[in-house]
Amino acid sequence: MEKKPNKNKSSKWLALINIPIQMGVIIFLFSYLGDWLDENHPNPKFYYNKVLVMVGVFLALYNVIRQVNEINKEKE
Repeated sequence: MEKKPNKNKSSKWLALINIPIQMGVIIFLFSYLGDWLDENHPNPKFYYNKVLVMVGVFLALYNVIRQVNEINKEKE
């Protein structure tokens, strides 16, 4: 009996490989925006960079959880 190549499994690996790249891009863009806001709109009591980096991390984690759940749904 011939075994059929499992294309679905390779697409899952590609999706998992892209996750760290997407996380890095999201966090970098929010950090860059925070730096730009800190330089152009200084505020002694509020640091835009710290807040926006945390928002970027939470958005990146949400994106990872959403993608992993979607991959698991395809498995069933």
